[in-house]
Amino acid sequence: MSKHGKVLVAMSGGIDSTVTAMLLHEEGYEVIGITMKTWDYANSGGSKKETGCCSLDSINDAREVAVSMGFHHFIIDIRDEFGDFVIDNFVEEYIAGRTPNPCVLCNTHIKWNALLKRANSLDCEFIATGHYAQVKELNGRKYISKGADPHKDQSYVLWGLTQEALKRTQFPVGKFTKPEVRQIAFDAGYAELSKKSESYEICFVPDNDYRGFLKRRLPDLEEQVKGGSFINTKGEVIGKHEGYPFYTVGQRKGLGMAFGQPMFVTEIRPDSNTVVLGELDELVRNSMSVYQVNSMKYDRIPDGLEALTKVRYKDAGTMSQLSNTPEGRISVEFFANVSGIAPGQSAVFMEGDDVIGGGIIYKEIPKDFILS
Repeated sequence: MSKHGKVLVAMSGGIDSTVTAMLLHEEGYEVIGITMKTWDYANSGGSKKETGCCSLDSINDAREVAVSMGFHHFIIDIRDEFGDFVIDNFVEEYIAGRTPNPCVLCNTHIKWNALLKRANSLDCEFIATGHYAQVKELNGRKYISKGADPHKDQSYVLWGLTQEALKRTQFPVGKFTKPEVRQIAFDAGYAELSKKSESYEICFVPDNDYRGFLKRRLPDLEEQVKGGSFINTKGEVIGKHEGYPFYTVGQRKGLGMAFGQPMFVTEIRPDSNTVVLGELDELVRNSMSVYQVNSMKYDRIPDGLEALTKVRYKDAGTMSQLSNTPEGRISVEFFANVSGIAPGQSAVFMEGDDVIGGGIIYKEIPKDFILS
């Protein structure tokens, strides 16, 4: 019998999930490793060799670690459920003129559901991953808090987890820094693993060419959308573009034209295949609407609550006031100007190190004035 019960560990073959399994094993849990095959990049038409969590090398690395530590390891194929949901949504969002965040969607709807389903079938009380975050509790509610390493903190991508999922989730590496995790692996005899590099790419777009991915998924797309207009914020046509799905709000590089001054994508209008360009100050907004909201720290996000709101993963955040709307959305009023608010991206509300909740940016709301 194990000291603490059974835990199902998601193992990608990387250092973080390996150390996660190692720590839990040393604490006395009965560890079962599981590697999820989410995407077959070899069939996607990409130009780069398959890498990351879905590669055969990574799967073999995870299995070898499990064997060396003496616990069971399983490989599960969730390509169908992953593809139908995450990839279809990825494509649909770009066609709708928005910028999706597939990692958030995958965590919320695919990976945790798959882990909990297999944990139940294997009689595991807990699940664990190698995310740099922590789970805390207040008034009987579980919530995500930042990981100890500010450079690796992944709380932003976990805002969608349910109370059911959080009650059974552990993040052992969340209390360590990345250098400490590498040292743990090295001290345990995994010298090569301790030096293993990381991938920051979307797993099904490992060449980082999302435009090429869209073209391969929708062979007629390029022909259908090419030749749309670039317009300025006054409505004047200033050029032609390759098609609205191939641009994102905040983009400056890769516009394919020179305008004599730096220009940024400020809005995408899919109905008319129009991309609006403006100067940097025309990218500024000070309010937005958020939908598909998950309240984590509280039963319901309190009206008028002041919170730090992040609009992208590496965003330091901006203080704001949150209000509930009759449609079930959250209206966010920023206390300072924010640039590059992209519909489709995640908005995450923070209280100190704690995640209050989050949602999907529905739209940015232009104002008639700019905050000074």
